[in-house]
Amino acid sequence: MRRVRDALIGAVLVFSAAGTFAQVFPSKPVHIVVPFPPGGGADTLARIIEPKLAGIWAQPIVVENRPGASGHIGAEFVAKSAPDGCTLLMSSTASLTEKNIDQFAPVSLVSASAYIVTANPGVAAANIRELIALAKANPGKLTFGSSGTGAASHLSAELFKATAGVDLLHVPYKGTGQALTDLLAGHVNLMFAPSQTVMPYVRAGKLKALAVTGARRSETLPDLPTVAESGLQGYEAVGWFGLLAPAATPKASVARASADVNRVLAMSEVREKMLVLGADPAGNTPEEFARFIRADQAKWSRLMKEAGTTPE
Repeated sequence: MRRVRDALIGAVLVFSAAGTFAQVFPSKPVHIVVPFPPGGGADTLARIIEPKLAGIWAQPIVVENRPGASGHIGAEFVAKSAPDGCTLLMSSTASLTEKNIDQFAPVSLVSASAYIVTANPGVAAANIRELIALAKANPGKLTFGSSGTGAASHLSAELFKATAGVDLLHVPYKGTGQALTDLLAGHVNLMFAPSQTVMPYVRAGKLKALAVTGARRSETLPDLPTVAESGLQGYEAVGWFGLLAPAATPKASVARASADVNRVLAMSEVREKMLVLGADPAGNTPEEFARFIRADQAKWSRLMKEAGTTPE
């Protein structure tokens, strides 16, 4: 009888905990904080997945831009938010460092895609070989914009500089959108940018795409060569975007959020919107995403030390 009683008590506690969890996450509107201005890759992807997640969670979702300090202002806001899973960070390489990574619980990788080496039409180079020749003939004169010091758009260009042995002038902005505006206006010459940000302008003839930064050609942009096959062997850089929660968020909430994000990323409508923009849908477990982030940080930390670059 005692065993039966204990079993019944255990069952009641399990069902009670399950009911409590169902009420806790998400029990209120969810905020997805984009630590960059509107118009960049993180902002675009957050707004693609937002309506589908809102439907699954039966809660309003607010995409909130909190730019500044290469993504660290928005990241700090999320890190200090209530760890209930209702405040998430749409992060990228820029907003995470060795100093703050432990303040977050990885949820899911949303997209990991090659960047596009993009030039203003006024740049006298139609491919990577011509760009390298132009840069070597004009050391320090060609400029590239980025979403901030330490961002993937910055580090991808630094890797290009180191591999090609050229001198390009870095012009950091507060976000990809601002850098893109100046690229379109011709105030900067180049950008290593997320596909979803620049490809609409490339297709409209307002910018030109020289190459993709990945190891292989993009399935969505098969006619665009890689930097490596264009004459710079060994070069490879990938930009990523993913969701994180405050570190103390319950594992059950993180797991639920991750599963639902993966469900959204598998939806044909979402995949189509992302692929049209050249963003490869990802999706993985919190544990897999954590390992991905660590490996990515290690690669870029080495490059920044070698280049003498300090993140903002």
